[in-house]
Amino acid sequence: MSLDDRKMKILKTIISTYLETGEPVGSRTIAKDSDLHLSSATIRNEMADLEELGYILQPHTSAGRIPSDLGYRYYVDRLMEEKELEIREMEEEIAAERSKMIQKMDRMEEMLRNVAEALATNTNYATLVTTPHIRESKLKFIQLSMVDSRRLLAVIVVGNETVKNLLMNIEDPLSNDEILKLNILLNSFLQGLTLNEITLELVHTMKVQAGMHAGILESVFNGIVEAIHEADDMEIYTSGATNMLKYPELMSPGQTSALLDTLVEKKALVKLVDDTVSQESKHGIQVYIGNETPIQSLKDCSIVTATYELEEGGTGTVGIIGPKRMDYRKVVNTLKNLTADLDEIFKNKS
Repeated sequence: MSLDDRKMKILKTIISTYLETGEPVGSRTIAKDSDLHLSSATIRNEMADLEELGYILQPHTSAGRIPSDLGYRYYVDRLMEEKELEIREMEEEIAAERSKMIQKMDRMEEMLRNVAEALATNTNYATLVTTPHIRESKLKFIQLSMVDSRRLLAVIVVGNETVKNLLMNIEDPLSNDEILKLNILLNSFLQGLTLNEITLELVHTMKVQAGMHAGILESVFNGIVEAIHEADDMEIYTSGATNMLKYPELMSPGQTSALLDTLVEKKALVKLVDDTVSQESKHGIQVYIGNETPIQSLKDCSIVTATYELEEGGTGTVGIIGPKRMDYRKVVNTLKNLTADLDEIFKNKS
């Protein structure tokens, strides 16, 4: 039988209080512990109706009430409905957030590629642009859901861009209530933490609370480590490598090949980016001339770099590579204007 909101809240208070204390629950306790703002007399009338309907019992004369089997059943059924609604809302929120982040990441990567190409065209030099690098990325949230009776999906979101799907094989299916408890456990303990902040002691405490599902947590922890490492990686987009062939002083035997390999393969450029970011206290233009560059194959070049930032954290690098006789004034002004534009764009998009 359906109950109105007032009776439902009173019944819920009686059951939750009785589960905690093991003592019959009186009207005064309900008036004090609930947010109904009703008088004891009104609560007693409602309790009389609940008793007549068979949801509560009065074990002794003038005693409080305790739940009946029917009351317990109603409570459990309603609880499960609420949990299922919470799960659906959480899944919808995560799906929307994930879609939003993927679209944002795709737009960002496309824009940064275009920036590198436009910069190379406008300067006649080689250029590099990196995606924002978020050192010590934080775990944003985790969502577990059953795919089928033997597979569990963990969606792990790190920072503001990295989404990792981890598919786990399990022996027995988990109920909605079990999944909800694991989701609450994972997010209440881990949300907002970096990898260094997830200690062995914390992991042990969580496994104890997870009980028989500790093995699932172990797999999720491994996925979190991978996701954070992926978030800490960055992409480097380069353009205009062939522009370097326009400058005779960079065309000596062997030099051209090494220079082009560096710009195409990109691995060596990570050192340049790290060197730029390590001097973040300046947050301005960095100029490397000849031997000042950290990359051997670019010793005959000049490199000018600058950084841009996301409002929520993370630093990206923009660089222009050319001969030592490059137009420094033009390059510096170009980078200042560009990084200011990127800062503004990403602040508006966040």
